Amino acid sequence: MNWEAILAPYTQAVDELKVKLRRMRAQYEYESSHSPIEFVTGRVKPVSSILEKARRKGISMDRIEDEIQDIAGLRIVCQFVDDIYAVMELLKRRNDFEIIEEKDYIAEKKESGYRSYHIIIKYPVETIHGEKILLAEIQIRTLAMNFWATNEHSINYKYSGQIPVDIKRRLKRAAEAAFRLDEEMSSIRNEVQEAQKIFKKKQGQDHRKNR
Repeated sequence: MNWEAILAPYTQAVDELKVKLRRMRAQYEYESSHSPIEFVTGRVKPVSSILEKARRKGISMDRIEDEIQDIAGLRIVCQFVDDIYAVMELLKRRNDFEIIEEKDYIAEKKESGYRSYHIIIKYPVETIHGEKILLAEIQIRTLAMNFWATNEHSINYKYSGQIPVDIKRRLKRAAEAAFRLDEEMSSIRNEVQEAQKIFKKKQGQDHRKNR
């Protein structure tokens, strides 16, 4: 298989979506209002990971693009839990892609303690052969959820998915601690946002003075 040719449209999709999602954040900044988007990242799944997932799920090579939904993956990280649902509303209003599936792992966390909001989209990419509609996954989570998930992913990789029971238990405790942090920060959200506005205003004043 020519993996470079297969994955090129996915790379294009990730690049385009990163620009579009980051522009959403910039629009809030232009209007001097709180952005529900803290930062955006994206990646195309490595070939080795695609093949491993296909093997694990019993997906034939000719069905990989139809059945592996996260070859193209975007992540939107937010400050507060409420921001996740605000971002979802923004995404639902867009007409440049179609949301075909939603998974709310915040309302119903995974057994491991994992929390995040996942959506699967159909996204059109213009190629030299015409339009190609491909699947992409967008994960939306808070900073605390992202910190936990990043570390859990590393541990899971280290143990090839067979994490020792004691470490699993500690990870679940850490997941609950991270969510309690999210809840506590949400309770002082107005204070945090007001402080950020004051800080940004001061930065702007200092910048004008130094020009």
